Amino acid sequence: MAAGETQLYAKVAGKLKGRSTSALLDPLLAMGFPAHTALKALAATGRKTVEEASDWLHCHCDDPSLDDPIPQEYALFLCPTGPLLDKLQEFWRESKRQCARNRAHEVFPHITLCDFFTCEDQKVECLYEALKRAGDRTLGTFPAAVPLVLHSSVSYLGFFVSDSPADIVREFAVMFATEASVLADCTVKPCTKQLHLTLAHKFYPHHQRTLEQLARAVHPGHGCQWTAALYSRDMRFVHYQTLRVLFQYKPQNVDELTLSPGDYIFVDPTQQEEASEGWVIGTSQRTGCRGFLPENYTERASECDTWVKHRTYTFSRALDPSSRKDEASGRRNGEPHVPPMSRSASSLQSLQAAILRRGVLVARHGERVDQVFGKAWLQQSSAPDGKYYRPDLNFPRSLPRRSNGIKDFENDPPLSSCGIFQSRMAGGALLDSGTRITAVFSSPALRCVQTARHILEELKLEKKIKIRVEPGIFEWTKWEIGKATPALMTLEELKEANFNVSMDYRSLSWACASAKKIKRKASGSWW
Repeated sequence: MAAGETQLYAKVAGKLKGRSTSALLDPLLAMGFPAHTALKALAATGRKTVEEASDWLHCHCDDPSLDDPIPQEYALFLCPTGPLLDKLQEFWRESKRQCARNRAHEVFPHITLCDFFTCEDQKVECLYEALKRAGDRTLGTFPAAVPLVLHSSVSYLGFFVSDSPADIVREFAVMFATEASVLADCTVKPCTKQLHLTLAHKFYPHHQRTLEQLARAVHPGHGCQWTAALYSRDMRFVHYQTLRVLFQYKPQNVDELTLSPGDYIFVDPTQQEEASEGWVIGTSQRTGCRGFLPENYTERASECDTWVKHRTYTFSRALDPSSRKDEASGRRNGEPHVPPMSRSASSLQSLQAAILRRGVLVARHGERVDQVFGKAWLQQSSAPDGKYYRPDLNFPRSLPRRSNGIKDFENDPPLSSCGIFQSRMAGGALLDSGTRITAVFSSPALRCVQTARHILEELKLEKKIKIRVEPGIFEWTKWEIGKATPALMTLEELKEANFNVSMDYRSLSWACASAKKIKRKASGSWW
């Protein structure tokens, strides 16, 4: 990890430590979810976004184990990246093709740093802090290259880590275990024996020679940055087979599962007595429900396909201060030391770098109120006199004035309170990342203009950058099947509602229409 990236990681980790507990949990509580199930959903989705946790809870509404206090199991792995990972993945594919599946194919290439352990849902963030602390303490001594030595036997093929670098890696694992014990009250058993990266395990003996030949193509000297990754899994299905759904299936009986392509199903091979031929009984990872399903609608998946990645810490070479004085070879936390240059050359490189970094950020709107309360949300919030009132805290505080009255909100709904919160979080994340925004385009849908405004407010740019309303990026095709085109707020109405929209911007769709008219006029016809 380069120096800038290390600082960014520390900033993000600090942000998580400072506010993510309430930032992620409070919106779920506002939606009406109990605290214990909300924490369970956050742990099961890696504590990434409120939306993912909310979707998980909605999918698991019929899960009979939803209220059970069953924690996730966690483990820490040291994973290769870059050219070495590419070579290892190529070995994974070829070994499976030429020698069939073996135990190593159940998991991605990795070095195990600790055994799986449990952590209470409300203490998961403490594991992230433990990972950061252990990583920061080891970063300065972590080896620039981890030497790997190939070892082969009749049932095992893999790389062993040499003694001296292995000691440093083991020291990192012990540090993480100690920090996790203190911060998260977890019992973590670090791997203190021979560290290894498994290539093949429990394969047929007559495949050993072929596997060895494939392994020799994986040179340990390939470029690699090592990343410590924290994963979790559902401890109930550790010894189950994992199936991936290939086709849609609608249940014909009440004891059958609904299947969607990409779903994962956990199947216990020892508990299939009740299933008819061609059928299996399993538990859906997506819904938590148990039932029968046609086996030929699925394929075998890897065990790790259902694991959830939580946080990572990437190591990079960090030399001692005396070596950083050497301009030819010095590196600062993984970043090359750049010799002084003239101001004009520096400015030119800065300009080139800025051009290369320029891009387009695409963001969807926050949660809309009809997604939570249904199409009847407007009726729920309309008083007998036709005025708007707030029946639930997740309803917006107020609605902007529209020339045709409150009814136009039915097909052009606003953000919910949670949606406003999500928009502000997105803006805060952009601010923390140092992203520079120069222009903002928005769909004319009210929820999109609102999202743009709240993002700009968090960026402290709400008065400096005007929102350019572009009808061409509205999801028109979604309304073609409807009875009528939705009535959207005009620029004047948005301006009156204190949205800083550009009144001078000419939309792309207007320009295209004008060009077509000019072309048709030149040919002697109008449309």
